[in-house]
Amino acid sequence: MGLVPIGVYFIYLLIKLNKTVQYLQQNRYNRGNKYIKYLNAHVKKTYLTYELLFIPLFIIFYYLDFDLAYALAGIFCFFIAIRVYLMRIEQKKIPLKYTHRVVRLHITVLFLYALTVLLSYYFLIDCYSLYIGYILWLAIYLNHFMVILANYINTPIEKLIGLYYKKRAMRKLKSLSNLKVIGVTGSYGKTSSKNILSSILNVKFNALPTPKNFNTPFGLTMTINDHLTKFNDYFIAEMGACKKGEIKELCDLVHPSYGILTKIGVAHLETFGSEETIQKTKFELIESLPEDGIGVLNIDDPKQKNYKGNFKCNIIWIGIDDKSADIYADDIKLTENGTTFKVKFKGDKKTYEFTTKLLGKANIYNILAGLALGNAFGISKEQLIQGVKRIKPVEHRLELKKWFDMHLIDDAYNANPDGCKMALDVLKMMPGKKIVISSGMIELGELSSKLHFELGEYMAKTTDEVILIGKDQTKDIYKGLEKSKYDMKKVHVLSNILDAFDLVHTLKEKETYILLQSDLPDIFNEK
Repeated sequence: MGLVPIGVYFIYLLIKLNKTVQYLQQNRYNRGNKYIKYLNAHVKKTYLTYELLFIPLFIIFYYLDFDLAYALAGIFCFFIAIRVYLMRIEQKKIPLKYTHRVVRLHITVLFLYALTVLLSYYFLIDCYSLYIGYILWLAIYLNHFMVILANYINTPIEKLIGLYYKKRAMRKLKSLSNLKVIGVTGSYGKTSSKNILSSILNVKFNALPTPKNFNTPFGLTMTINDHLTKFNDYFIAEMGACKKGEIKELCDLVHPSYGILTKIGVAHLETFGSEETIQKTKFELIESLPEDGIGVLNIDDPKQKNYKGNFKCNIIWIGIDDKSADIYADDIKLTENGTTFKVKFKGDKKTYEFTTKLLGKANIYNILAGLALGNAFGISKEQLIQGVKRIKPVEHRLELKKWFDMHLIDDAYNANPDGCKMALDVLKMMPGKKIVISSGMIELGELSSKLHFELGEYMAKTTDEVILIGKDQTKDIYKGLEKSKYDMKKVHVLSNILDAFDLVHTLKEKETYILLQSDLPDIFNEK
């Protein structure tokens, strides 16, 4: 009779382990103690779990009937396993990626569990059956710590593996003597800018961008080793960072000759420590470029315009508001179908009109950056116009799509202070009823409360209904709405984003636009 609950127990353990590893993966494998900080910040969610009910259940039934105790424990595990499985499929935004690293981590964790059982049997052989229930319970309850321990054990191995692939990538880059490397970094808009640049350059050249948001040393080395070939003219490397020196590390890996700096903001302020550190880190790309290289900067961004750096490369300034830029956009017209605008190139008397399906002012800046390099590489204006016209929206970044009988503006991967306000501006210009779904922003450090409050104030001016996901993480948005004298009957606070999608069906009108503004991964679901 004991085999059934034990089997159910291990199924539950694997489900729980998968979810814990998913949390670790979303927290960059505890890089900069990010995962430990998450655990400390979510004490209730981490420690006040269903497993706590196991203690009284086991104590009560163990002394009445041994087999009954284990049978009830098995039933208990079965129902919790169903609950965990349902939680696992609730959020599909960032599922666990079964990489080789994850497989190695699973093996190490399972080895630690097996070692725990064997050691407990050896030292508690006289009363093993009495304590096995507690040991198995602790194995699940302390699942987070087992994963952290396994991660620490595997760290030297992962570093050696990473070093091997890094050296292999560097050798490959060195062998491609005709390849030109372009780095793209910034607090926001890196992925969009990279994809836009790729669309423009591929009108004439063969350009390879890093896929998705592969912007770490591992992501770049994997792209180089697996996808880069001798037929590529340009390699566009997206470069992300959470602390000072990480952009420099990526530059030392790929040695870019050209660079685009999108927008400098407060993303990852918590890990950077200060806005000044963010600014200096982003400029590591531009300061790494050679004398014959080109850096593209945004003249409308004060943190770029006022930066006193040591640049060896040539600088091309882009802008919209400041017409002294080398390349600037004017006469911007935004509709629900896309954007049209005119561009003036320094040294060219003509003005050129561009059309794109993309929405938002930030995307105009990203297009201008792509035009700056495309023009510098000798692509004709007619080809540039065609390149911009064929740009496709980046998934989950101001992506307008039909959803049932409503319109969804999917900005789910792009929630930052500037991006949120820009997305709300896009929502405001749409016809019909306007609904925003937001779960707030992360890693804003000491500015978090202030920026969320301001976001609430901005929402009050731009939307008809507000759906907030997570009472605690959106409390300052709520306060901002309240302070703006918004009709609080139209503010709905939920714990799960799937509930929000059910709610909009009851709130919709004949023509409805929904802005999905949620940059929080599964670990921040408060349900």
